[in-house]
Amino acid sequence: MYDIIIIGAGPAGISAGIYAVSRGKRTLILEKAQVGGIIGKVSTVTHYTAIEKQETGATFAARMKEQALQAGVEIVQAEVVHVALTGEVKSVTTDRGIYEAKRIILANGGTPRKLGIPGEKELAGKGMGMNAARDGAAYAGKNVYVVGGADGAVKEALYLAGFAKQVTVIHFEEQLGCIAEFRQKVAAAGNISVRLASRLHAVYGQDQVEQLEIASEQDGSIETIEDPGCGIFVYAGILPNTELYTELALEGGYIPTNDKMETAIPGVYAAGDIRVKQVRQVATAVSDGAIAAINAAME
Repeated sequence: MYDIIIIGAGPAGISAGIYAVSRGKRTLILEKAQVGGIIGKVSTVTHYTAIEKQETGATFAARMKEQALQAGVEIVQAEVVHVALTGEVKSVTTDRGIYEAKRIILANGGTPRKLGIPGEKELAGKGMGMNAARDGAAYAGKNVYVVGGADGAVKEALYLAGFAKQVTVIHFEEQLGCIAEFRQKVAAAGNISVRLASRLHAVYGQDQVEQLEIASEQDGSIETIEDPGCGIFVYAGILPNTELYTELALEGGYIPTNDKMETAIPGVYAAGDIRVKQVRQVATAVSDGAIAAINAAME
């Protein structure tokens, strides 16, 4: 029996854990993969207060984990397969056992969205759906394509420009949706081009991407590009990991909360990308986690 169980070890979950133990609460974080969540897989971390110089997602995640463990947070790597949120005692069933607590914080973020196009599944890991931080260097001197126009996508495009011969950003809207700083850096880069009002329509190949199709949002025309050995990096948003939370009423797949991070079920909180909110950044996730833990500890 724990005082507080936190599902997810991204910035929201780690922040919640640190604040919970500081209030004297026996706290457990359950994480199915690695500490850090999506931020742990990005090439660089920017715009977060007091980050290290040349901070990467991996170094940021490592320092989060170290801080949590030093604070006394227990972290167990396990996949949650069922939760029972109603009632005074909450139950979390994992592939390593069942854990219980009177308070629970849902902070397991989201999963990168797939495009659902022909060839995506077959060529995954073979040039399609690659990760910039992990795979960028393997495409040195080659052409790469980045799907997405928000901050995360453009930031990875800028990182990939340091390796690639040419980076093409494919975005379905009429202009990039990123911050001004990134737009200026894209304009200044000598090897980044932007294809607006366009979508990646299909990819083809056997052991590597050989050909891709780009569709125009304006007239529906499709351009076929022969580019053997290219890399395609997809940053098309996230899907919230809320499929297990059937006891909660969701909004667009996200969990509604009040300003205390309380959900509609007493003793259940949500923090970070998983909840209904306007801004999804590391800074807001950390804030959510702190608020959730402080309020959970006061009950």
